[in-house]
Amino acid sequence: MKKSFTLIELLVVIIILGSLSALIFGNFFTSLKKGRDARRKADLEQIQKALEMYYEDNRQYPTDLSFGEELSFNGKVYMKKVPNDPVSSRTYKYVYDTINNGYQLYACLENTEQILPNQQPLQPAGGFNCPTNCFASDGQTKIACIWGVSSSNISP
Repeated sequence: MKKSFTLIELLVVIIILGSLSALIFGNFFTSLKKGRDARRKADLEQIQKALEMYYEDNRQYPTDLSFGEELSFNGKVYMKKVPNDPVSSRTYKYVYDTINNGYQLYACLENTEQILPNQQPLQPAGGFNCPTNCFASDGQTKIACIWGVSSSNISP
């Protein structure tokens, strides 16, 4: 007599393997998001350092910042290439404050659970909430900018 698995036994094994793979892939994609968010935070800190060096030499911050291009003034290079968001459809936002001679720099994070309880998303100057292309993976839900740095004379 042949010994084989029943249909029920096979279905149970398939369901168990499917559940385990869903857990593994879910954690994998969450790790990718956290990695990109860490890069965003590091990028903003590097840009902030370059802007402070720019200020030391020029006594003002640049009025505009071109991401993906060089930050220089009078032949002096402060940053070879100003980094842009790791996701090509997104961008960082630079807001220059002419009144206070300062700046605010924002990024939209993918892991929105990093907001502390009772903390509101950042509301940058000029009514900017997030770049128009800053949406969740569903393409519809707008993500609030929840990470920012600024010059010392302005709070983000």
